[in-house]
Amino acid sequence: MPYSYSKFKKEVHQSIVDNISPLSHVLDVGAGSGCYGEMLFGHFKKMDALEIFPNYVEMFQLKTKYNEVIIGDITKFDFSLYDLIIMGDVLEHLSAEDAQNIIFQIQKNKQAVLVAVPYLYEQGAEFGNQHETHLQPDLTPAVMAKRYPELKLLYGDENYGYYVNSIFCSSCHQQP
Repeated sequence: MPYSYSKFKKEVHQSIVDNISPLSHVLDVGAGSGCYGEMLFGHFKKMDALEIFPNYVEMFQLKTKYNEVIIGDITKFDFSLYDLIIMGDVLEHLSAEDAQNIIFQIQKNKQAVLVAVPYLYEQGAEFGNQHETHLQPDLTPAVMAKRYPELKLLYGDENYGYYVNSIFCSSCHQQP
């Protein structure tokens, strides 16, 4: 779905603003409807979107929400020039292997990451977009901890979790 879970958005916004320098270059991967662009545009030196489905660019007016909108696939994109990578509702659309490789590369690059995922959520193509299919519909807090040990829960409930790495913030309030 090109839309994002609305719960905890104020807290997530505050965590980003409190922990990421305004001089940062930010990449919103899988921008979808552009909720992170709406939330954060203008706060950072540069905020770009990487969107795999070209129809969303016009459908959601993404060019008004980001400095640059790039059509591309995160598994083939060089994201090394960004300080913060936002992967809101993206990880579940990737194979576990591809997602683990991306998280590993982010860690290796010493970049901050925010990952948001739904738990136990099956989904197929939507809006004619095959990339909306969930390849990891089995995600739960326990699966996240095992599959992505470098990510820690920042906020979440029984339906959804927001995760960050230690580079994002070492002093954030993290839920147990």
